[in-house]
Amino acid sequence: MLRRLPRQTDPNVLVGFETHDDAGVYQVSPELALVQTVDFFTPIVDAPRLYGQIAAANSLSDVYAMGGRPISALSIVGYPPGGDPDVLEQIIRGGLDKMQEAGCAVIGGHSIRDDDMKFGYAVTGVIDPRRVWRNVGAQPGDALLLTKPLGTGIISTAIKAGKASEESVTASIASMSRLNRDAAEALKVMGAQHAAPAGGASPAPTAPNASGVHAVTDITGFGLLGHAKEMAAGSGVSLELDHRGVEVLPGALDGARAGHLAGGLKNNREWLSGCVEFAAGVPEEYRALLFDPQTSGGLFAAIAADAVDAALAAFTARGINARRVGSVVAKRAPLILVR
Repeated sequence: MLRRLPRQTDPNVLVGFETHDDAGVYQVSPELALVQTVDFFTPIVDAPRLYGQIAAANSLSDVYAMGGRPISALSIVGYPPGGDPDVLEQIIRGGLDKMQEAGCAVIGGHSIRDDDMKFGYAVTGVIDPRRVWRNVGAQPGDALLLTKPLGTGIISTAIKAGKASEESVTASIASMSRLNRDAAEALKVMGAQHAAPAGGASPAPTAPNASGVHAVTDITGFGLLGHAKEMAAGSGVSLELDHRGVEVLPGALDGARAGHLAGGLKNNREWLSGCVEFAAGVPEEYRALLFDPQTSGGLFAAIAADAVDAALAAFTARGINARRVGSVVAKRAPLILVR
């Protein structure tokens, strides 16, 4: 449908919706651009304050995925007419917890009566327009890194069925509520080291790909394979993923074996039909995991192969267990191969 809409002609729109990127970027001056995004969803946990925290972390994530710094947010609330106002207060408090952690000011919002509870934010960030990360730009030879474990969709489905263990619920909530700020900062540190010429001078900000960070996105509703497809198609390359490199949340594989598969997982599988091929040795539960829609998932980055060690060290220094999960290759069929 979006392809049928008129093309935007404002030259200050640096990133629009044409490549399905994580956020829009609008240039204000040669040194300043705004990063803008919006996200909200229905509850995925029973605890209202945790729900608010996860919704906020998820909304902020798209700004971090572009390399930006969030500065302000507007809340979006849909709440049942007869709902308990104390519960709504806890949801909003939870969101404010994460916004304050991110240094992002909540400056207003909008609420409506809605039988289906919804919560989230429209977030504005700032960035140097010469240093924007996009979900396109991956190059053959790049390494693919992932900064959070997978499985939140499967665990959320198991929670609804009353089949999720306490360990899996705790781990999933911790992952979903963690900001991607530290992961983005680690990539920036690695990029600065990679771009610095001999003698330690600062690199020119316009130097193409000097940082070694070629493409970045965050893993949300389309699952790892869906966001990988957008990166591959937009970059004109193919990707090879190694399922053994992916970190998995406790209980997620058991949940997949038990059939706790979200409707979004099935939709992702259908959407990606013809784009993804699995090697014979990939277990069925891992295939499901790679299609699993994530909430507030990690960053997925294509970086220069010679920058991998520095990137992993920067992640480790910030307590992030990032994994190398694949490589970028020249375009061929299939678009994505999972070994």
